[in-house]
Amino acid sequence: MVSDFLASAYPWIKALHVMSNITWMAGLFYLPRLYVYHAEKVDAGSETDRLFKTMEYRLLRIIMNPAMVATWVFGLALVFTPGIVDWGSIWPWTKAAAVLAMTWFHHWLGYRRKDFVSGSNSRSGKTYRLMNEVPTVLMVVIVLSVIVKF
Repeated sequence: MVSDFLASAYPWIKALHVMSNITWMAGLFYLPRLYVYHAEKVDAGSETDRLFKTMEYRLLRIIMNPAMVATWVFGLALVFTPGIVDWGSIWPWTKAAAVLAMTWFHHWLGYRRKDFVSGSNSRSGKTYRLMNEVPTVLMVVIVLSVIVKF
């Protein structure tokens, strides 16, 4: 039975969820910072521009996308593990809202990468600096939701 498997695999699923989330968060912190420097210090069409585009592509496609998918898969496995989530509490809902917002932010970063690729980025380094704070706020909500269970 699936619920028996999930219950017996719980420590492994939780560990994989935490590891994939750490990897995803690292990318969510780093990619906007790359965009700050790309927007402020790099001339379009230069060798440095090509280097930044390569770094941004690899970070998003090779590290962040798989980490996001793994975070979701292991997170949903935890949700379906019997006895883990108390749906009568507020914390699963605040965590879910923050995870959805984090997923939106991930996709927003993907669209901004396409702007750099096409040479149509119109956002300033200041915008990317401000947006760099989004994953921190969401991480605080998620951790407090899960640990403190507010």
